[in-house]
Amino acid sequence: MAGSGLASRLYRGEAGLNIIGRRKLWFAVAGALILVAVLSFALRGFSLGIEFAGGNSFQVPASVGTLERAEQQVDAALAAEGAGAEVVTAQKVGGTGGDFYEMRTTQLTAEQANAVKEEMAREFGIPVDQISGNQVSEAWGSQVTERALLGLIIFVALVMVYLILRFEWRMAVAAVASLVMNLILTAGIYSLVGFEVTPSTVIGFLTILGFALYDVVVVFDKVQENTRGITANNNQTYGEAANLAINQSLMRSLNTSVVALLPVGGLLFIGAGLLGAGTLKDLGLVLFVGMAVAFFSSILLATPLLVLMKNYDPRIRAHNKRVLARRGALARGEVTPKGTPPSAAAPEAAEPVDPESAALAGAAPKVGARPAGKRSGGARGGRPAGNRPGGGKRR
Repeated sequence: MAGSGLASRLYRGEAGLNIIGRRKLWFAVAGALILVAVLSFALRGFSLGIEFAGGNSFQVPASVGTLERAEQQVDAALAAEGAGAEVVTAQKVGGTGGDFYEMRTTQLTAEQANAVKEEMAREFGIPVDQISGNQVSEAWGSQVTERALLGLIIFVALVMVYLILRFEWRMAVAAVASLVMNLILTAGIYSLVGFEVTPSTVIGFLTILGFALYDVVVVFDKVQENTRGITANNNQTYGEAANLAINQSLMRSLNTSVVALLPVGGLLFIGAGLLGAGTLKDLGLVLFVGMAVAFFSSILLATPLLVLMKNYDPRIRAHNKRVLARRGALARGEVTPKGTPPSAAAPEAAEPVDPESAALAGAAPKVGARPAGKRSGGARGGRPAGNRPGGGKRR
């Protein structure tokens, strides 16, 4: 039937996906993935670039041949000098003086670096002065890491303040937990696959935090809209209202993620894959992985974690009990739904009602409602206005 497919129901927010009801499954999956990531950190570690591990870089003119041939000749030069080093990365870089190849190797001493340059000049058949070399200390990478961690702490602190002022502290905790999981899982993928970690990777890690936060705020804004004044009626539990918010905002989050991933994918697969721009690869890879993980963490972790914390709130817990008790009473015929004519009520509804169930199943008091013992319209003390002690009317 037209318009009844999953995509159409997602657009209308009517997919009815039970995300919150399966939150234990999502928590178990998230815990397992985090465990795998932590084990990978401990056992495999990271493939660090020369900015973090230290090393040497050599630049040769692109006129010497193809990048693959240049890399092979540099490896041959390193082997001929017995330096015990190897080419870690090779990429083509454009400059003001023309294109050149940049070869990054593991750590060399100053004497070894000079000897390798002379051997490379013989291999390529070019003067030594056309080959430039630099030595990179691992201390520079340590400084980048320290500043990145400082920036991360400041970012998380500002996010907490904003979310507490915009929403509440439980939403702030759930959002930050989602951001932390996003970082751990993205770093875990880097560790497992062996992607090289460079300064561009660190910049990318900080960039995906903003995208992940936006995705969470979109969902939380809808959750807040659906749960505003929820205790004034007995139609939905907090978890059901939050689950409805996820379904209503799911397509928007999916569209945002797809639109964001398309240019990043182009940056990664076209810029790095076809054009061979190594810096684009480092940046594009972390953005692509991080944005994909951010979509799932905002849907499957942030909101279920929020519902878990809200269910410990005594006010929400009492509301949930009222909703469930009312449904149970309706199913047993002990309470007649509002708007049902007396003649349409089931015969079982006339049976005695359990006082405790009826008390829980009753509607929550509306804001501004008068106490049950008082009447409007001039009645006092529970007596009609026209019947006063003394047998007379007020003159």
